[in-house]
Amino acid sequence: MTTFTEETRLRAREIIARYPADRSRSALLPLLHLVQAEEGYVSPAGVTFCAEVLGLNKAQVGAVATFYTMYKRRPTGDYLVSVCTNTMCNVLGGQEVYDTLVEHLGVGHDETTADGKITLEHAECLAACDYGPVMTVNYDFFDGVDPQGAVGVVDELRAGGRPMPTRGARLCTLKEMAVQLAGFADEREGAVADGGPGAATLRGLRLAEQHGITAPGYDPKTPIRSKAEADRAAAEAKAKTEAGKAPAPAAPAPAAPAPAAPAAKPEQVTGSTAPDVKAPDDKSPQVRTAETRQPDAATAVPDAPGTKVPTDGAPPASRDAQAAQAAGVAANAPAGDGKPAGDEAGAQQRNLKEAEAETGAAGAGSAAASETGVQK
Repeated sequence: MTTFTEETRLRAREIIARYPADRSRSALLPLLHLVQAEEGYVSPAGVTFCAEVLGLNKAQVGAVATFYTMYKRRPTGDYLVSVCTNTMCNVLGGQEVYDTLVEHLGVGHDETTADGKITLEHAECLAACDYGPVMTVNYDFFDGVDPQGAVGVVDELRAGGRPMPTRGARLCTLKEMAVQLAGFADEREGAVADGGPGAATLRGLRLAEQHGITAPGYDPKTPIRSKAEADRAAAEAKAKTEAGKAPAPAAPAPAAPAPAAPAAKPEQVTGSTAPDVKAPDDKSPQVRTAETRQPDAATAVPDAPGTKVPTDGAPPASRDAQAAQAAGVAANAPAGDGKPAGDEAGAQQRNLKEAEAETGAAGAGSAAASETGVQK
């Protein structure tokens, strides 16, 4: 059983203090990184430690630790080398990179070299398709790798060096990385990355500049209207619309009758042709949730003018439910002991008889065994 250091316990209390008193369970993720920073993986002792400091049971902690792949459940090397073998990187040679490292290191997926330096894994996606094929070392990127380049990286790591990633800060060990993931700054020299984004990341921006494409202007200081202000603006727009629909006053008798002014169209007043509907904010959350559940395309949108929210019909009678349940039970007979559902009983009986016949033909010396077989 691992006894965690006093520094780890002090850091654990600091992590828990980041959250409200009644929300301390939210500290579980950084706490798991913290225990991994001391042991190199989340051991049973680490699960127990997290459960004790948070007042949880070990099953709750274990459920989280086994869900996320960044929490390792077995001792892991100083450097976790992950090779992307998903579609884009695979097309560009990712699988070849991975296979070369497997042969060179003599380990497979989630296995560690004998010197404890390298743990190799293939990753489904490392979210860097524009730099593929990619490989990460403790989550720092090596872009556009080839088999020879990947071998060079792992050989330098095993020799004690720390090659510079394509993007990001200087490499650190997995334990040092876990400290950062737990929320503590890395004090090493060069720990903070000072490199800029790569050319592939900026490709879209360069194309936009080349073709003169710009985003529409936007003032970030534009205030966001409150609900009351929005309702007041909507009421004013509606009043203007109603005023435009009112008939023009009758002309004096002596003068020739003037033609009535045409009613202003809604789009001329408010700039919108949308019908007046009740604001969604005026509805209760339960109503809004229910209205978003549209069973099929034939069901009208509840907020459309002239439509009504459908309501459920009368519930089925209890006898109908009982009949349906009985029919389902009859159509799905339970399996017998040791027999998977759907197996044919006749075939089992034939196999049993053939076995008994073979046992009986073996002679008098096997009579007891035959009798035992019949009983079974």
